[in-house]
Amino acid sequence: MKYYISFLLLFLTIQWMSAQTKQDTLSIRQAALDYIESQHSPAPNRMERALHPRMVKRTFWKDKATGKDYLRETNTESMVLLAESYNKNGDKFPASPKKEIKLLDVSDNTASVKLMADEWIDYMHLAKLNGTWKIVNVLWQYNDSKRHN
Repeated sequence: MKYYISFLLLFLTIQWMSAQTKQDTLSIRQAALDYIESQHSPAPNRMERALHPRMVKRTFWKDKATGKDYLRETNTESMVLLAESYNKNGDKFPASPKKEIKLLDVSDNTASVKLMADEWIDYMHLAKLNGTWKIVNVLWQYNDSKRHN
């Protein structure tokens, strides 16, 4: 009887953890989709929903005057404004934009995601805060890194 109860508790715990992981997976993917799709069709509310207020997005760039590499960065406020205005004319993306999302690692409160979009790659870190997954860091580059000049 003791083994039966232990087995039942273990089984229920595994089932509970699996159910949580499925919801987390869906929520993490939704945050990544909100991030990219808010740029496809101007939707600043979706961008704001995806990002933590203190999110930082970075990329490498080359200073034309000195030829030195450096990091450029932007923040949540700038990304929300970008989502509002970047594709207002509907000419920045193809008719069926690419948006491939790979979950690289998911823990109980942190996740790493790779988003492959039309011209760039975004590596994202997400945190689960108060039950909601938010993007806290983004490191991106163009597919053609020569465009970072």
